[in-house]
Amino acid sequence: MAKLMRLDKYLVEMNKGSRTQIKDAAKKGRIQVNGVPEKKTERKIDPETDEVTFDGQAVSYRAMEYIMLYKPQGVISATEDKRHRTVIDLLSGENRSDLFPVGRLDIDTEGLLLLTNDGDLTHRLLAPGKHVDKVYFARIEGKLPETAVEQMAAGLTLTDGTPVMPGKLEILKQWEKGAEILLTIQEGKFHQVKRMFEALGCQVVFLKRLSMGSLKLDPELKPGEYRPLTEEELELLGK
Repeated sequence: MAKLMRLDKYLVEMNKGSRTQIKDAAKKGRIQVNGVPEKKTERKIDPETDEVTFDGQAVSYRAMEYIMLYKPQGVISATEDKRHRTVIDLLSGENRSDLFPVGRLDIDTEGLLLLTNDGDLTHRLLAPGKHVDKVYFARIEGKLPETAVEQMAAGLTLTDGTPVMPGKLEILKQWEKGAEILLTIQEGKFHQVKRMFEALGCQVVFLKRLSMGSLKLDPELKPGEYRPLTEEELELLGK
């Protein structure tokens, strides 16, 4: 038997407004359950079998949602902020109201970000003990030491004395005072990629996350665009 839930909670989670707004809409006859106008928003419904409409539009319930976002620069990885646009602000009103970003990308970092309301999956992807690879493309300024690959593989100590787990560095292109690289790490410390290259005497001037575990940034997405995960992507994530 499915778990019953309050009608107002159902509609709030499906991003149809606040509880007060839902209550007001119900009084005006804008909400129907199984074809009948419903004035009492505290009533319990079955999300799997009851049909709910709001302003004549069916509202289907999704217990879990998984969205791949190409996070652009200038947007922060948070659910709300008074000064900056957040990744949640990029979504349309059709998405659930309880989504959150899995981990953080700095405001000037772009690339793959997963938005979900699945706490268990979030823990699996972020816990250092789970050893989930995160792959970044970076453009750096400064001369990389000849032993950079070996130093990354051995595990660096950051300039403030913080040790980090080993990373895999692949140099794609190199010139006198800069390089383009791929870096694979399994942690997510504050500004970690930038600080790892600072420890090597270089500066990251462009950073983009390409993948996280089995999830790879869709090349069709442009910065700021997003889409639901495919069945295959969910399967690879164990969902």
